[in-house]
Amino acid sequence: MEAIARSRHLRQSPKKIRFVLDTVRHMNVNDALEKLTFMNKKAANSISKTISSAVANMSHSNETFDADALFIKTAYVDEGPTMKRFRPAAMGRAVPIMKRSSHLTIIISDSKN
Repeated sequence: MEAIARSRHLRQSPKKIRFVLDTVRHMNVNDALEKLTFMNKKAANSISKTISSAVANMSHSNETFDADALFIKTAYVDEGPTMKRFRPAAMGRAVPIMKRSSHLTIIISDSKN
């Protein structure tokens, strides 16, 4: 049995979220949540909320499941919309500022594959 949770328009770049996501990919859900609790990164909070949402989706769709036996099957981050801003620079120029956002998808399963 699988459950999917998605977070849209996270206001952080995908590169920074991937750095944290790589540490919990293919882990047990409880171990991943505990690891994210003590991680000193902004992305850890968003990832833990999305994992908790996936567990809630699993409990809603399936009454009989063991929460201790759930694993993160797939976890990936895609690039979301980018806000483009400009900042004045020397000699009358303008420098672009890209405010990136992300789409986070986590799929949990009761089998380790």
